[in-house]
Amino acid sequence: MIPKKYAPILFGLLLSGLMSLLVSGISTLRAIGLVHGFMGIWLGAWLTAWAIAFPAVLVVAPITRRLVERLTQTG
Repeated sequence: MIPKKYAPILFGLLLSGLMSLLVSGISTLRAIGLVHGFMGIWLGAWLTAWAIAFPAVLVVAPITRRLVERLTQTG
């Protein structure tokens, strides 16, 4: 089991992985269609996207949380 203090990093890892998987799949499908070798091309695109998305999520998430706090009110 992973210690609770790593929850934000794990959340960012999983969120960026799933979102980049989905977006790269849709983008790849639209760009080249359902061709022979699609899965391999998609996998390459996804890994590249995830390598960029994960650090980006770690940087952007705290900024986004602060922005949401300012734009919302309690009660």
